[in-house]
Amino acid sequence: MQTFHLPDVGEGLTEAELVSWHVAPGDTVAVDDVIAEIETAKSLVELPSPFSGTVGELLVAEGDTVDVGAPIITVVASDAGPGAADAHEPTGPGQHVAEEGGGSVLVGYGTGGEAKTRRRKKPEKPVASSVGVIAKPPIRKLARDLGVDLAEVRPSGAASEVTREDVLAHAQQASVFRNISTPEWPAVREEEIPVPPPEPAAADARVEEVPVKGVRKATAAAMTGSAHTAPHVSVWTDVDATRTMEFVKRLKASPDFADVKVSPLLIVARAVLWAVRRTPMINSAWVDGDGGAKIHVRNYVNLGIAAATPRGLLVPNIKDAQDLSMRDLARALERLTLTAREGKTTPADQQGGTITITNIGVFGMDAGTPIINPGESAIVAMGAIRQKPWVVDGEVRPRWVTTVSGSFDHRVIDGDGISRFLADVASVLEEPALLLD
Repeated sequence: MQTFHLPDVGEGLTEAELVSWHVAPGDTVAVDDVIAEIETAKSLVELPSPFSGTVGELLVAEGDTVDVGAPIITVVASDAGPGAADAHEPTGPGQHVAEEGGGSVLVGYGTGGEAKTRRRKKPEKPVASSVGVIAKPPIRKLARDLGVDLAEVRPSGAASEVTREDVLAHAQQASVFRNISTPEWPAVREEEIPVPPPEPAAADARVEEVPVKGVRKATAAAMTGSAHTAPHVSVWTDVDATRTMEFVKRLKASPDFADVKVSPLLIVARAVLWAVRRTPMINSAWVDGDGGAKIHVRNYVNLGIAAATPRGLLVPNIKDAQDLSMRDLARALERLTLTAREGKTTPADQQGGTITITNIGVFGMDAGTPIINPGESAIVAMGAIRQKPWVVDGEVRPRWVTTVSGSFDHRVIDGDGISRFLADVASVLEEPALLLD
């Protein structure tokens, strides 16, 4: 009998929630078969088995929070079989998270070969067979989650491959037409439905208790710490973003950007990078140490993008964004957004950020006073872009207008620097040609 203990997934965390088991007692597993999925404060991680044999007992229930090092499953070793002789208990320090087959997979023990995904899945929406359809595993998972039959999706990718956009478009169309048919009236003119007696009321039936764990727990701790540590100051300004909208339209029509998603967020990102170069203190960090406090000025930009995901708020960042071309930055933003939505953001993608952008405009908001991401000194909020009356050369004209706001650590930067930085961001949105400087 061999016992598998919850390993350290290399994030410096001490606990994780066991989201789901992919095996049951009596199942046969091989080394590297995925046996469970755990959620830390930073990411979802699939746990591969370090042993081969027969599952004995599941020592932890789904939904439980488990300390690193605690036993979670027992496996009765098989007498023979590939990898059986190499099975061993993981030691922890050498383990790390790597991308395997499009998802986060724990490696560092077992055969080290390709991780097999052997899952006992929970009941899903009925989806017809998609055998013969060309689609990558993440796309198939997305289709399952949305209840989309891949066999009914019209592919648009190379070699007739179904893309993520194909699945989303099909799901949206299905949602539009799902309820278009009118059901027939029942043959029975009147029915009597028995009403069961009311159940005894809870102590407070109007209050629902939601446990705080995972991403929500980490976010709460980080935001509370930031709000009570860094003295925040927030500023904002309205911007005529008409030329930004025209620039985005031209980029979308350019052959160089034909296969890349372009949005106003791309111009905001370039504007922030340009403004940081002119006011470097914005990209700094206040650091308390034994020898006294210091300010670290970073001569690089790991650009964070706040992303609302099904798991909660994540802030992955684009490493060395200052070195990227416009096209490469667009690709990085698209990849970051897609990865976050699919729940595949890795811990490494969320570490080391230097300044963050939060796009509250996608929720219809005009401005806000966001809380600074820990370890940084500034966060920029992009508001909704709307057509509004605007005075141009003494005349009122309809223009695309947005509000750019931000919060800053007043220990690191003063009001003149804050104002200069945000004015620079606004200047680029008003005249994107400044990016050519």
